[in-house]
Amino acid sequence: MTNATTNGRPLLEVEDLVVRYRVPRGLSGALLRRAQRHVHAVSGVSLSVASGEMVALVGESGCGKTSTAQAILRLVESEGGSVRFDGNEVTTLSRSGMRRLRRRMQIIYQDPYESLDPRFRVSTTVAEPLVIHGIGSRADRHDRVVHALERVGLAPAELFVDRFPHELSGGQRQRVAIAASLVLEPELLVVDEPVSMLDVSVRAGILAILDELRRRGLAVLMITHDLSTAARFADRICVMYLGRIVEEGRARDVIERPRHPYTKALLSVVPRKDPRKRVTAQVLRGETPNPIEVPSGCRFHPRCPVAIDACKTNDPELRGAHCHRAACILAEEW
Repeated sequence: MTNATTNGRPLLEVEDLVVRYRVPRGLSGALLRRAQRHVHAVSGVSLSVASGEMVALVGESGCGKTSTAQAILRLVESEGGSVRFDGNEVTTLSRSGMRRLRRRMQIIYQDPYESLDPRFRVSTTVAEPLVIHGIGSRADRHDRVVHALERVGLAPAELFVDRFPHELSGGQRQRVAIAASLVLEPELLVVDEPVSMLDVSVRAGILAILDELRRRGLAVLMITHDLSTAARFADRICVMYLGRIVEEGRARDVIERPRHPYTKALLSVVPRKDPRKRVTAQVLRGETPNPIEVPSGCRFHPRCPVAIDACKTNDPELRGAHCHRAACILAEEW
């Protein structure tokens, strides 16, 4: 597995990222001057991605994974923390600076049915980033479109360039979305649940494309709720819960030796290849806490099967060896 860096550092570095969304007070709240409340979507997330590396950000729905990805790309503004791409601070870049940077970092959305404009042919969709950034002549753009389509397995490209999205299967639509992201030759690709909307039969093909891109030197940040997918394709895994990363490490370490009870619970429901190695599923009690009112202490303690009294007041940081850390005061005992 490649873990190359740029000038000795990761291509993407995120430190203590904070994203909050204001909760509308409504007319009565404004008249009564109620305190402004916020959804604490991302609370101090730190991670890094090197060139040629795939990092999976894993967690259940609503934990803040997508907000983290959007803040990294400045599709939403962060309230605190730092995002550095190739050593340059992203959060303070001007509009023109961000426009130039977007050529180097692209995103693939979850739903291929919504991410493609139904009025555009495939050739127009894939060429649009080139047009926006003023790259190449019409003939050059056509060549780039053909290359991008064939790179993602839509070959020969001439069979697809004149089709509309409704004339494509779900897997083909997602391949077109990937081609539109690759046509600018980015260095970082953020993929948000890239296969969750697709049939099982076509998921492997899409994931194989992403794996091949990573092997060719592209940095990939994959947002997913599926630990089995992360285990198969990612170099490192970051497990996220209620706005925080609670465990991170090399994929094999996290899967084979999980150190946080939340990670253990997620892994307990992953199907096993060998039926003799079945694990009793851990059903977490209660619901995920309201991100407007985050619990004190360890935010996982209301649902944790091994919580002790100290967990109600102690908010642990990631601890352990640099290659495998967990935010749990009992991590050393597991």
